[in-house]
Amino acid sequence: MQALLRDAHDGEFEVILAESLDRLSRDQEDIAGIYKRLRFAGIELITLSEGLINDLHIGLKGTMNALFLKDLADKTRRGLRGRVEAGKSGGGNSYGYDVVRAVSKDGEPIKGERGINNYQAGIITRIFNEYAEGISPRAIAKILNAEHIPGPTGKAWGPSTIHGNRQRGTGILNNELYIGKLVWNRLRYLKDPDTGKRVSRLNPESDWIIKDVPAMRIVEQQLWEKVKARQGTLKATKTGKGNPGYWDRRRPRYLFSGLMGCGTCGGGIIHVNAERIGCASARNKGTCDNLRTLRRDELEATVLDGLQNHLMDPSLTKLFCTEYTKEMNKLRSTHNAGLKSAQVELEKVTREIDRLIQAILDGVPGTQVKDKIASLEDRKTELSHSIEKTDEQPILFHPNMATHYQSKITQLIAALTDNPQSSEAAEVLRQLIDKIILSPVDHDGKKTLSLTIHDDLAGILSMATKSKKPLEESGLPIESAKLVAGAGFTQGPTNQTIMMNV
Repeated sequence: MQALLRDAHDGEFEVILAESLDRLSRDQEDIAGIYKRLRFAGIELITLSEGLINDLHIGLKGTMNALFLKDLADKTRRGLRGRVEAGKSGGGNSYGYDVVRAVSKDGEPIKGERGINNYQAGIITRIFNEYAEGISPRAIAKILNAEHIPGPTGKAWGPSTIHGNRQRGTGILNNELYIGKLVWNRLRYLKDPDTGKRVSRLNPESDWIIKDVPAMRIVEQQLWEKVKARQGTLKATKTGKGNPGYWDRRRPRYLFSGLMGCGTCGGGIIHVNAERIGCASARNKGTCDNLRTLRRDELEATVLDGLQNHLMDPSLTKLFCTEYTKEMNKLRSTHNAGLKSAQVELEKVTREIDRLIQAILDGVPGTQVKDKIASLEDRKTELSHSIEKTDEQPILFHPNMATHYQSKITQLIAALTDNPQSSEAAEVLRQLIDKIILSPVDHDGKKTLSLTIHDDLAGILSMATKSKKPLEESGLPIESAKLVAGAGFTQGPTNQTIMMNV
């Protein structure tokens, strides 16, 4: 869909054909946004069911499609509830069980049947016993990974896979199916309107459906209670008032949280303690041998130094500006051809309107040409807006833009130094970085971590060219362009490698 809208904006086609409007989307907000963008691009949307789509179709059919989706979801839930009431699976499967394929006497497939997987059941019992004996979930995960026992998803075990969330019933230690109790409708799932991702919400306990299924028991009651006793009482906490899901979107705790990765395994980098960072997989799963750590303040200082003093070196920037501008001129030639086509069509539409108006003046009844004139006027407006918003000239970068970039970076770092809690300065700096990779190295007999900074070219050039909007919105093809700076944590001068790939 995103590729379709990009091609529509670039004028790659004139018409979209679909079987029905719901093939594009059943979400009212989405379909209205798609239709608005297609109209702006001067593209018609035609379906076999509705014909040429107009505002009325978007309003009525969009509402009907959304209601259909909601009704379908309600029917599905009623069907699943009936299956759960009968003690069968309500969808999905838990570690420790196999889906049983069976056919009824009438030849119809029997759905929702499960059987215990004896091998996985042994692993579950082992986890419960080891946890009850005082072994931590992290240690258990490392042991299982060292023995090459695959986790529930077929990948490595992690601590959260084992301890989960007691209130939500997630994790091996909280799955009540292991004691023969089927709990359904504990959670509901909603789609985040900003990201499109599903997020879970805990339903009131009165809405839960609980059925006893003794045939599914794997863990003895005494062992289960021993584990619950060790877990202790967990208190539900909220991060804010009103809708907790909305207020859960907190800013990163540290300056580069979420941007760091391990150069050995590709996993994330976490805070080992209050001062040092290290590979998450090495500590939580035991699947990576990168056990080296680094002080967080050293990492932040080195990254800020790289952003300030190395990424936009004037000699490299001058060469980059020349080559980038040359490539932009080549790419813009295709874009300008589309602009020229729009200008030619605008002239043609204007002449057609003038011809129809003259026909009315010559005596042709206005009712015969009214709709045609209205259609042409709409097209004229769309073309005019499109041409007004299209810049025919390529963007030229001044060779001295590095000076402005370094000045802005210096100001941001100074603001962050004066006020470490400055969220605005921190957010701008984070937007300049795509990722930070930490890899183990031996330097002068000392085992440490080297640092490679992958910087976001869009953010860098936006700042360097004094752009008031992100460069992604300016028409520049820079989605895959990155700056890479390699920096080692050493006592002496650091060798810097800058690569600008467009």
